[in-house]
Amino acid sequence: MNAPNEPYRPLLTQAARPSTFAVQAIDENGAVRETPIAGEHPLTLYVDSQEVVTLMTLGAAPEALAIGYLRNQRLLNCLEDIVAVQVDWEVDAVAVTTRNGLEDLAQRMQKRTQTTGCGQGTVFGDLMAEIDSIVLPQNATLHRTTLYALLESVRVHETIYKQAGAVHGCALATNEAGRSQILMFVEDVGRHNAVDAIAGQMWLDRIDGGDKVFYTTGRLTSEMVIKAAQMGIPFLVSRSGLTQMGHSIAEQVGITMIGRATNKHYLLFTGAERFRADA
Repeated sequence: MNAPNEPYRPLLTQAARPSTFAVQAIDENGAVRETPIAGEHPLTLYVDSQEVVTLMTLGAAPEALAIGYLRNQRLLNCLEDIVAVQVDWEVDAVAVTTRNGLEDLAQRMQKRTQTTGCGQGTVFGDLMAEIDSIVLPQNATLHRTTLYALLESVRVHETIYKQAGAVHGCALATNEAGRSQILMFVEDVGRHNAVDAIAGQMWLDRIDGGDKVFYTTGRLTSEMVIKAAQMGIPFLVSRSGLTQMGHSIAEQVGITMIGRATNKHYLLFTGAERFRADA
């Protein structure tokens, strides 16, 4: 139960799975080595006892993943709609209880779009629904020195990828003059799971995206751009490339999108009016 004057928070389990598991492998010299590998678990999402989707996930943040998935699929409008999120790994399921149910869930589930998202692959409803209603901060700016600071923070951040590979990472970071601090760094077997988990945690922690930068190791597809816009984040950075539809939607919603960003190299694709190439 929430204490008086505290922001609302649904009832949550704390059911994170280990991120890596040790297995034996034989190296090029024939020696047996104990090697960490990334976890991967099916997690079936139920909303008010109705099955919605099965996600393949690392399992590091299953409650935030479930909340962020419902948020980014536009199935819920606010955190207060959620009563409880209960994860049970014995049956590989997460049960979300809502206050008033999901409107038009059956109709939305009839219209599915296959996406390029590894570890997910399907969105419900119209991919472009409500995109025109998204308004991002007009006066937000990102300085080149801040971008470099973010890329350096990501480079030195301890990650599962460095131990075991086989995962994508996403980060939510501050946007300060010449500085950028990583607020959240989530890795999962699919980049969309990682962005959904951050979206869910942003709801839980009441974090506004308007003054933040989002970083991903994965490519910038249409769905990644739409999710960043729905989270209210005006700056999207990737070490990878982008798709034509991702580029088109970024221009439409006004996101500043930067790809191929490693060390001090980058390509600024959209939203150049927000970027400051300071000395």
